[in-house]
Amino acid sequence: MKIEEEISQKKFRNEWQKAILNVIFSSSWLQLKIKEQIKEFGITSQQYNVLRILKGQHPNPVSTQLIRSRMLDKMSDVSRIISRLQEKDLVSVSRANHDKRLVDIIITAKGLDLVLKVEQNNDKLDSIAKKLTADEAMQLSDFLDKMRG
Repeated sequence: MKIEEEISQKKFRNEWQKAILNVIFSSSWLQLKIKEQIKEFGITSQQYNVLRILKGQHPNPVSTQLIRSRMLDKMSDVSRIISRLQEKDLVSVSRANHDKRLVDIIITAKGLDLVLKVEQNNDKLDSIAKKLTADEAMQLSDFLDKMRG
């Protein structure tokens, strides 16, 4: 459905405003689809993002600073997310050997299992974007990169 129909707006100031509103609307729509995919696993999209970061670094421990720098949602409260994941036994937190003021975070076996279970649904997530050809998906990524940078 076109953005004009989605938000019931027929006129835009210009094509740039229309593009920006479309990106914002599409981002929210996509985040909702992702939430629906991971809801059954009892985690939020931010928690899943942290688990994916930790899985990528496994078996090495990482700092909250590294996690924060790699988060998709830069407004996330990493410390709170880590605490919630620790309560669920999905991550392990310990004092860093090199600096006792810092913590080392590592994904647990239970956390790895959960990420693998979520990843079994990746085809469902990919199917959202498969309305585009591979070339169109690459162009979209290139256009978004260009807009940001």
